[in-house]
Amino acid sequence: MTIHHVPAAGTTLTVHTAGLGRPLVLLHGFPLDHRMWEAQAALADHVRLIAPDLRGFGGSTAAVATSMEQLADDVAALLAALHVTTPAVICGLSMGGYVAQHLAVRHPDRVAALVLVDTKLEADTPDARAARADLAAKVGRLGQGILADAMIPRLLAGSAAARGLPHRAAVEETLRLTILEQPVASIQAALGALGSRPDMTEAMRHVRVPTLLIVGAEDAITPPECLERAEEIMPCTRLLIVPHAGHMTPLEAPAVFNAAVLEFLRHPPGTLGGAAPPA
Repeated sequence: MTIHHVPAAGTTLTVHTAGLGRPLVLLHGFPLDHRMWEAQAALADHVRLIAPDLRGFGGSTAAVATSMEQLADDVAALLAALHVTTPAVICGLSMGGYVAQHLAVRHPDRVAALVLVDTKLEADTPDARAARADLAAKVGRLGQGILADAMIPRLLAGSAAARGLPHRAAVEETLRLTILEQPVASIQAALGALGSRPDMTEAMRHVRVPTLLIVGAEDAITPPECLERAEEIMPCTRLLIVPHAGHMTPLEAPAVFNAAVLEFLRHPPGTLGGAAPPA
């Protein structure tokens, strides 16, 4: 991949790109960075992959996230800095999915299609916000290890079949190492931004770009019913529920995920004659 360092409001974003053609932006989940998309590298044979480290994470500078809206504006800024002049396919997992939704609403000219993965449209409940605040305080006292210990069992599918997959240990190790490398301040700020994000249900009713919804059948954080509700709300959608996958479908079932994305790009839902989203 080629590495770029591009300016955004008050920060510099590290962005990894590969391939040529239609731009496909990959937005990582919390508390990770672009490395969670390593199993999607083969997609660069078909599209131009653009995988940023969101502000405060990975190689991006330490200015922390204050809102999902700010992160969406960052993505619009990095696309401009990379001279991406045509609308892009925006793919986001979990937190990245929230950013993708805000990008579609705030910068619709930047979005040709959406891939929303293991995410949801609804805001946090009061209990969920309180749990995020409690976790942020614990990370401040005890460090990133407490976050890794708390999250990894919930990020991955828990069935015997899923735990027995040959790449399971490598996925767990990748998640742990990535979490441990994220700055405490970035983790705490992102938890606050996640907790305060608005409900996007009504806004997403009016987003009419082709949308692929992907969720792990064993996702304990945003279960399949979250994206089943999104399918009912959003026009032009297709839903895929992936067996033996939890909240990290691109890592847990990369072959299924990659094939689904390529099929979506070739034949998106709700477009005349099955034409692909604009390149």
